[in-house]
Amino acid sequence: MHIACKCKGLPHTVVIFAGILSIIERYCWQEFADSLSSSTSMKTEPLELSYSHLPEYLKPCLLYFGAFREDQDIPVQRLLWLWISEGFVQKTEGKSLDDMAEDYLMDLVSRSLVTVTKQRTTGGAKTCRIHDLVHEFCLAKAKNEGFLQILHGDSDISTFTGPCPHRLCIYLIKEEELEKMRLYFPNLRCLFVFSYYHWNFSWKVIKLRDGSPGFPVLKLLRVLDLGDFDFGTSFPMEVVFLAHLRFLAIHGHMKDIPSAIDNLSRLETFLVKGNFDAVVLPNSIWNIKTLRHLWTTNSSMWCGFCLPIDNVEVSTHLDHLNTLSLAVDPFSQSLQDILTKLPSIRRLKCVTVRSEAKSPGNCNRILTLDKLTSLQSLKLQRFVGYEFEYPFNLKKLTLSFNHQPWSKMSAIGELPNLKVLKLECNSFVGEKWEMEEGEFPNLRFLKFSRLDICLWIAPSYSFLRLEKLVLYECAKLQEVPSSLGKCENLELIELRGCCESAVSSVKQIQQEQVSTGSQDLKIVIRATVD
Repeated sequence: MHIACKCKGLPHTVVIFAGILSIIERYCWQEFADSLSSSTSMKTEPLELSYSHLPEYLKPCLLYFGAFREDQDIPVQRLLWLWISEGFVQKTEGKSLDDMAEDYLMDLVSRSLVTVTKQRTTGGAKTCRIHDLVHEFCLAKAKNEGFLQILHGDSDISTFTGPCPHRLCIYLIKEEELEKMRLYFPNLRCLFVFSYYHWNFSWKVIKLRDGSPGFPVLKLLRVLDLGDFDFGTSFPMEVVFLAHLRFLAIHGHMKDIPSAIDNLSRLETFLVKGNFDAVVLPNSIWNIKTLRHLWTTNSSMWCGFCLPIDNVEVSTHLDHLNTLSLAVDPFSQSLQDILTKLPSIRRLKCVTVRSEAKSPGNCNRILTLDKLTSLQSLKLQRFVGYEFEYPFNLKKLTLSFNHQPWSKMSAIGELPNLKVLKLECNSFVGEKWEMEEGEFPNLRFLKFSRLDICLWIAPSYSFLRLEKLVLYECAKLQEVPSSLGKCENLELIELRGCCESAVSSVKQIQQEQVSTGSQDLKIVIRATVD
């Protein structure tokens, strides 16, 4: 009651204090209550106390949130990669760095300092954010400790006071301020370049007075995110002189990466944003033994890295590569050779860079993926004329534009650990899918999007663990199998752009669940078609 009274009815203070109490022993609660000041502002005291109770390894992880915009949903995967590149995450025997970083995040969530805003279909957090009061606290604390500094468009670097920061975030900085960066921030370890207005700077017009490139070479940088600079088709060559770089994110439409990229011998994460096509990597990429994540992001599906295979020794591997966005020629003989060089891959997006199509029934090639024993998430796009041998441990599978016959679904249904299946446009073609008994034993999430299926037949007690079914623009599908009414875990069925008869069948499933005493199933209907 003493602690509750100290909260003074402020909801955020209640949450923060509860987070502290949840991680300290009950016999320490009185000591904590006695430590609460009656004069200190209740706006800052809860956060100060919560911060002081954090383990030392979590403090920089929390302060790092100050680098992002207030009220911004932060992609969790990117955040965890940044923490790892900064060296915040401690190695633990039996756990990967990615898993440890996720544990750190969930610890902050359990202390009510971070909020998960979107969940992954496979479980875990997809995006997160912090309360505006926590953001304000992180900025002030980070500045006072020389951990992080924010520079805005009207900032003058020469007037900067305080400890020389190791991390710098720039928002719309003036060109002349770039010249001063090397002088005033010689020990900079991390640089972010952001825009408040979500438009791209043009790198070509930003030059220093001596005509040299606009980015001053800060040789101690470990993290460089230039996501709001648009490099066009040219790779920024000054980046290759940053020998200590662990994390690199750039924005542009470059077709290839220079061979000098292997100067970045410590590089762990390489992200290319905004690219609409394949990014060709040089043979020298195999020299970077620390690479863990090679990823491209764009609204277009057809983007990825082209890994070279010619003149590469058979023994050469990217042993530590965990995440890869791969662009390939679907009829190249080297595709399987590339896959054999990725023994530790856990997340793979594989897209094709050629549009040749064969008859959907003419499957005369096999993509062998079952040797990738660590692979958990797989996305295959535009592999027409292929059959697939899937990894046994696969948990998430997304397919699109592969033109597979529905008879090939049985190979997927046999995967014992599959939890998420997304069938996007033309992944499977044909009017009828008839399932077999015992398929999909652990599937939690199933999505159909823009498929031409008309008839879906499922035996009794199918999808026993299914929790969510999503049907987008499957206008020809006449009904959802009534056997789904026996799914005790089913929480949501969402339909958009489906016909009235399919909607009616879903409502009958809901009625069946209600008749058995279950009120948990939610139905969401959007934009039905005739």
